[in-house]
This record gives sequence, structure tokens and C-alpha cells, in this order.
Amino acid sequence: MKTAIRDISKDFVVYLLLCAATFGMLFTISQYLSFDTAIGFLKVKQDYIHIQVWRIAFYTHVFSSIFILSAGFTQFSSYVLKHYRKLHKLAGKIYAYNILFINFPAGMVMAIYANGLFPSKIAFIILDCLWFWFTYKAIVAVKQKDIVTHKKFMIRSYALTFSAITLRVWKIVLSHSFNIEPLTLYMIDAWIGFIPNLLLAEWLIRKKKISVLN
Repeated sequence: MKTAIRDISKDFVVYLLLCAATFGMLFTISQYLSFDTAIGFLKVKQDYIHIQVWRIAFYTHVFSSIFILSAGFTQFSSYVLKHYRKLHKLAGKIYAYNILFINFPAGMVMAIYANGLFPSKIAFIILDCLWFWFTYKAIVAVKQKDIVTHKKFMIRSYALTFSAITLRVWKIVLSHSFNIEPLTLYMIDAWIGFIPNLLLAEWLIRKKKISVLN
């Protein structure tokens, strides 16, 4: 009982952050349920909204992303891992295959049509490719029963998943702190939306000294 309470306590901060992020994402997604093409992010994509492949990629990415973000509730909880292993595995499969077969191709289409000229396009292409690669490596590792490597690549993968949140946070921070032209802001945001996440992930991997048991 004491061990369970300790595990839940360790997860509390993570859960709190994930709850806030998931709620924020749900709020963002809800505005697109009307399929109005002149709201939210779509306001700055009017040059591409008529392109069917981009429109399909956008709505696919938006409506499926909540399932990926929510995976953090099961994938990084030591309590769930110890007491609900089947749930952990099921959620992990949904997370991984969603990224590999749904969001990677959708994200690549969106990256090619990204605002912010060449620098933004390159940033989002790199982000999408790393997202695919880290997730793929996590799957390969767990199939080979290399749990330590699996955990490391899942941390890296989810760090990029969380860029859906940090991209928006950095945009708010920068736009309210500096007088930056919108196109320049978008190019900067494309890079800092995920690079700090990766650096934090590497720091966490080294700090935690991940083992099979933790």
C-alpha cells in the first residue's frame, strides 16, 4: 500500500502537467469540429485550405493528436506500469501506431506546406522524421525485450509529441515579450518548439539512469 501511494505521489506532478496540456489541446481541437475554414490556425493557412491533401492531413492530425498526447497518462506512470501492465501495453500500441501510420504522413504533408518559408519547413520535416524514428526504435527495443532502450526512446518520442503544446506556449511568450514580425516569429517558433524538449529529454534520461525496474 505504501509503495502504491509513493508511486502515485511521484506521478502527481506529471499528471497535473498532462491534465493541463490535454485540456488545452481538447479546447483547441473543439473549435475545428465545425469544420469552419476561417478559425484558429486555419486563418493563416488560407493559401493552402483549398488543397485537399493538406486539408485531410490537417484534420487527421488535429483529431488524432489527443490520443497520442493522452498516452502520457499510462506510458510514464510507474503505478500504471506495475499494476495495469495490459493497459500500459495497449495504450503504448495505440500511441506508437498512431504516430507511425497516421500522424507521420499527415505531419509530413503539413511540414511541406508550413508557413515561415524554408527554415520552418525544414524544422517541421526534421521534427516529423525524428518523431517517427524515436517511436520506431522504441517499438523495436520492446519487441527485443530491451526495456531500458525502449524507455529512453519513448521519452524522446513523447518529448516531440509534447511539442504540440510547447509550440503554442513559446508563440505566446515570444509574441508578448518581443516585437517580432509574424513570419519571423513562426520560423523561430518552429525550431524552439521542439529542440528544448529534446534537450530536456536527454537530460532526464541521463539524470534518471533508467533501469528495467523504475
